[in-house]
Amino acid sequence: MGPALNILIRMSEEDRSFGVSLRRLEGFRFEVDFGLGGVPLLVMDESAPVGEGGGPDAGKVLAAAMGNCLTASLLFCLQKARAEVGGVETRVSGVMRRNEEGRWRVAGVDVEIVPEVPAEFQKQFERCAGLFEDFCIISRSVEQGIPVNVRVSPR
Repeated sequence: MGPALNILIRMSEEDRSFGVSLRRLEGFRFEVDFGLGGVPLLVMDESAPVGEGGGPDAGKVLAAAMGNCLTASLLFCLQKARAEVGGVETRVSGVMRRNEEGRWRVAGVDVEIVPEVPAEFQKQFERCAGLFEDFCIISRSVEQGIPVNVRVSPR
């Protein structure tokens, strides 16, 4: 095994940090605290046979984050273009596949966003449909590959 590689990314004045905390409840069930007063905690759990499926697993939370970010980016563009938007439905589906070492990985994600946009705003819709993806922080970050630094510290 080769030497460990540590990459330090220094934050600039424009960087914005974020964080969540997780606390094990039992088995593979965790309580996620987003640190937002008044926002309920999220309970996550692995699917059977590892967990009991008592909440979404990490793959589903990732899919929700991607769908939320892409939908919000599209809505933001449409609002800036002064287009009216009714309801919006977003469906996200993913595929898990084993890698060369036999470990499960997210192999792909498909996102379908269906906004209700009146015909008179079709021009704004077409313009935003070509722009919005580049402004989604989450999906673009996942596509580029996010450096992850992990430290395990026993109590």
